[in-house]
Amino acid sequence: MEVTNKLESGNYAADISSIKEAQQRINPFIHKTSVLSSDTLNSISGRKLFFKCECFQKGGAFKFRGACNAIFSLKDEQAANGVVTHSSGNHAAAVSLAAKLRGIPAHIVIPKNAPKCKVENVRRYGGNVIWSDATMQSRESVANNVLQETGAVLYHPFNDGRIISGQGTISLELLEQIPQIDTIIVPISDQ
Repeated sequence: MEVTNKLESGNYAADISSIKEAQQRINPFIHKTSVLSSDTLNSISGRKLFFKCECFQKGGAFKFRGACNAIFSLKDEQAANGVVTHSSGNHAAAVSLAAKLRGIPAHIVIPKNAPKCKVENVRRYGGNVIWSDATMQSRESVANNVLQETGAVLYHPFNDGRIISGQGTISLELLEQIPQIDTIIVPISDQ
């Protein structure tokens, strides 16, 4: 079953079945990251805290899970022209790395003000860097132009069910490692 983006219709973009499918799809490619605890933080909080160490994931972030799920969910004929996305950071590198593992091109639209180290990561993983202005409108416009020119599959960096389902595999893995957890707290950004 291919997950589609249902955020605009009011339905969830991902559910437990799409996350379990993603987990099966990406398991051969990802690291099962460690879970650590800190006596000091446990003492301060009065709770037993666990930290899922996604900084040790391939590509250095949980974003690889989503990119990997999205790219490996493509049929061969869909993947033939590669993928395109826009990002100034970890998603850009994750898509580049997942596409490299799949053996397909990755066209990455990056704003001109992106940190040099993030751009170098994209290039190191084989991504084709295409510059845009620093606005979301410019990023999306340039990505759409690349899509038209290449016939690649467009993946939105955070508003795509396949990306979300892949990233959701963190919770399944965490619950396998520490099944007695009663609360999971996940930091999010405003984008």
